[in-house]
Amino acid sequence: MTSIHDSTIGDAFARTGEFLTGNPMVRADADMRHVLDAQVELGAKSLEACLPAEARRQPTLEDAVRKVLERAGREPDDQGVDIDDIVITGPEGEISARIYRSRMMDATATPPMILYIHDGGWIVGSPEKCDATPRALAKKTGAVVVSPAYRLAPEHKFPAAHDDCYAVWLWLIEEGASLGGDPGKAAVVGEGAGANIAINISLQAHAERVAMPVHQVLIHPIAGVDMSTPSYVENMRARPIGTPTMQWFFRHLLESRAETADPRLNLVERTDFKGLPPATLVIAEIDPLRSEGELLGEALHKQGVSVDVRFYEGVTQGFFGLGSVVNKAMFAQSHVANNLVEAFAASRRKI
Repeated sequence: MTSIHDSTIGDAFARTGEFLTGNPMVRADADMRHVLDAQVELGAKSLEACLPAEARRQPTLEDAVRKVLERAGREPDDQGVDIDDIVITGPEGEISARIYRSRMMDATATPPMILYIHDGGWIVGSPEKCDATPRALAKKTGAVVVSPAYRLAPEHKFPAAHDDCYAVWLWLIEEGASLGGDPGKAAVVGEGAGANIAINISLQAHAERVAMPVHQVLIHPIAGVDMSTPSYVENMRARPIGTPTMQWFFRHLLESRAETADPRLNLVERTDFKGLPPATLVIAEIDPLRSEGELLGEALHKQGVSVDVRFYEGVTQGFFGLGSVVNKAMFAQSHVANNLVEAFAASRRKI
């Protein structure tokens, strides 16, 4: 297992400030704070203060990035990527999906494919609102990226989102060529709740002996249900996602507390990772999910899965797509893209 910490000068001063104030946000890098402050200026409420429908209308970090760029006199960059919308048949009806293709794609080669699964705690988020990461991945890897609009809770309780995304994976490996990509070289990438779904796709595909991803990218995954871990305690007041927000997500996701024992949610206690594809695991410092992400990395490594763990200090949950204004997001995107390109070059999908 490789593990890299991206540190900043002044961490000791930041931790002293946190100790004195009880506020984890004193550890945030300046460019991360600019985005978070812009989100507040746009009127964003804490999600746990909202009903789900209102929460889905709140300004996002991507909205905040646009405000930061506007202040700097810069226009948002489409990254040379075109989008199309399609419909896929799912387990309970149609699933809309957004397709990303780089305009710089080599017309003489068949590109690899990525199934990207957005964050939002299974309650909020959509391909339209979670656009930056799949756009960056399409540009940096040359892959055809598929971003599904899976069903959200509380209207559709657990495991509806998992079922939808697994159905999209099965469609991709069978029909992905219709999008001009090579389904034999397909990876999964997820953020937060989407990362939880991504690794569950690998697990279910392995169990059912269907084609697995050639690589899995797990960006600050929801990997456990224990909210007494060190990072949950430290980041009670973190923005944009603190401990109360995570509690709100699970309250709306589940029919009953008994479902927290489901191994699809409590990944850190699983013992069946052996045989899964290599993984890149991205962890953010200012995030309630940090501790369980670290535990997941250890579990994958101990069970024989090749895992590259990258720890980014000074950033929060949701940072990965902010590469146009947050330096560590740009670094993280480049590292993930490099790992994906290497996986596409070296691997065919395995059963």
